Amino acid sequence: MDIFAAIVNFFQLGGLFMYPIAVVLVLALAIAFERWLFLRKSEKENRVLWNEVQPMLGRSELEQAERMVKDSDTAIGRILSNGIAQSRAENKRSEVEVATEEGLMEVLPAIEKRTHYLATFSNLSVLLGLLGTVVGLITAFSALGNADPATKADLLSEGISEAMHCTAFGLMVAIPSLILHAYLQSRTTALVDGLEAVCAKFVSVVCGRTRRSA
Repeated sequence: MDIFAAIVNFFQLGGLFMYPIAVVLVLALAIAFERWLFLRKSEKENRVLWNEVQPMLGRSELEQAERMVKDSDTAIGRILSNGIAQSRAENKRSEVEVATEEGLMEVLPAIEKRTHYLATFSNLSVLLGLLGTVVGLITAFSALGNADPATKADLLSEGISEAMHCTAFGLMVAIPSLILHAYLQSRTTALVDGLEAVCAKFVSVVCGRTRRSA
């Protein structure tokens, strides 16, 4: 309860600009959580599907592999679906590579979307904190002109306190948002690198086996 009261008191001391910073905090946390769930689910589903399809590709069971990936909404499913369709139509290495790359390009927007907002929210929270600081100081110094000399020190200290609280809150939102952005960006990059590796393995297995058979 004491911690909750301290948080409420801290928020109240920061002035009106604490509210837009709080909105930025909620949005950043919501996007970070949604992206974390998405990436975690994608990594697991892609790994499971690839482990099932890879042995079929090695045995040249393209029809079975195509049936398995056709109805899959995973990134690997869409990539392999493109690649298998092309390999069955014309098993030319360059054409199969293009087909898998096209499949990768199709799934990239869904993988990368919204993560960049976290960096934007980090910058925005800092700017809102600074704006709240400037407005708080302007208000404080403006009030000093018509204030009683005995209360000037109190008014000035209150204004500076409000300004500093706003700056602190902006930084408290900005730093975690930046860390979350870096973490999710690294997870996204790792996922994309894994998909690129799957594309290369698929082309190597399918086209290489065809040449050996020929």
